[in-house]
Amino acid sequence: MSVAIALHRVSAGYSGPVLRDIDLEVANEVVAVVGRSGSGKTTLLRLIAGLLEPTSGTVDLLGVPPAIARRRKRIGFVAQDARLHPWRTVRQNVTLPLEVNRSARTNGHVSPDEWVARMGLSESIDAYPHQLSGGMRQRVALARSLVIDPEVLLMDEPLASLDELTREDLRDELLRLWEGRPRSVVYVTHDIEEAVLLADRVVVIGGHRPARVRGEVAISLPRPRTKALRREPRFHDLVEEVRSLLA
Repeated sequence: MSVAIALHRVSAGYSGPVLRDIDLEVANEVVAVVGRSGSGKTTLLRLIAGLLEPTSGTVDLLGVPPAIARRRKRIGFVAQDARLHPWRTVRQNVTLPLEVNRSARTNGHVSPDEWVARMGLSESIDAYPHQLSGGMRQRVALARSLVIDPEVLLMDEPLASLDELTREDLRDELLRLWEGRPRSVVYVTHDIEEAVLLADRVVVIGGHRPARVRGEVAISLPRPRTKALRREPRFHDLVEEVRSLLA
């Protein structure tokens, strides 16, 4: 598999160092990143997205610097907060990336209305964000990130603020989306079971600041995956393997 994301000996921080000597490669797969609060998970995503420059090392995204890939609309980004424009309807929020960059209109094979339908929101397509539940708003944010058919999808704890039942529904939706159209995904989460259920690999970062990659676990579970996997002994073995790296 060709490498879509490559970080080589990357260090970064704000007023002080947060990450040091990060080496990470992501191909056409789902890589979950886990770590304790404040370990630098969001900083890592910002580096990949080109929203933060490393203090040392290199970041390549689809063969070019991240800022160029972002301008070419090759990256989708979903944050913990849906960040919808309150004055725009569901349809208008989803179509926003196509309005901002008209060249992106030729990149996708699925129309905005179809993405809304895939998220189960057709009946709310003309609703405004304040009329939606938290789970519905996150579905809109996901549709908005996918409408340009990005080759790389970055997700920063997108389900963390949702209740457990809504969270499970959206996990199932993510599994269906990724298995129907594989792409390079980096998924940040603090939930170890969620990471094991969704990912092909789990990368653990942590330690005393600046944080480093402490290890990774290959998730040798068959796809398609369902909630029933959580009852399998192998699933629990993998969860414990990830947990041991966080200890």
